[in-house]
Amino acid sequence: MRKKIFAAAGTISLLAALALAAPAQAGNGHHRDDEGTAKLSVLHGVPGLTVDVWVDGKLTLDNFKPGTLAGPLNVPDGDHRIAITGADATSAENAVIGPVTVNLEEGQDYTAVAHLAADGTPTATLFTNDTAPSPEGKGKLTVRHVALAPAVDVLAGGTAVIEGLTNPDQETLILKAGTVSASVAAAGTTAPVIGPADVNVAAGKNTIVYAWGSLAKNNLDLAVQVVNSSSCGQED
Repeated sequence: MRKKIFAAAGTISLLAALALAAPAQAGNGHHRDDEGTAKLSVLHGVPGLTVDVWVDGKLTLDNFKPGTLAGPLNVPDGDHRIAITGADATSAENAVIGPVTVNLEEGQDYTAVAHLAADGTPTATLFTNDTAPSPEGKGKLTVRHVALAPAVDVLAGGTAVIEGLTNPDQETLILKAGTVSASVAAAGTTAPVIGPADVNVAAGKNTIVYAWGSLAKNNLDLAVQVVNSSSCGQED
């Protein structure tokens, strides 16, 4: 059944999209603290699929479940061969997606997101995370729409602070450090389809919130990633 689901993805498979696409949403800066390496995190945002992820023939993510954020992986810059198999595979030989080669640039901080495209097919978007410094006492809040859902507004305290965000776009705000009560609503409305949830915006960090899942199947959810915005790194 899992192989049938992946086969239905169409001509752009999850990893093929990752391999062919340039970073879809580039950050405003990056640092080279780890010369010769890049950082790669992976978010699994395709509901209902559990997979294994292999990098250069080695099992990297075992029984990777929807909603899970892994990484950052410290990987050498350059080309890497990635394959996705069914869960509990013993090798990368019988991949259901790939293997394909992706190129990561030295000093960059990436998040690869497996998610549902606007037409409902599994796809992938490779984001370059913004690691440029924030003003003193402030942090970044980045919202990424990777859900099978129409355009959305992001509300803070019931007020729209991001309007008309569509899949797979993002928008970044610079805010005073503190806790924000955030929710996601259909564009032009205020009734939450996700949240409200308290999101901590930390000084000197880029807090990235992902809206993923499917509105039609009532499984929309949030995932949160925190990236150090003064160096290439991620913290829990």
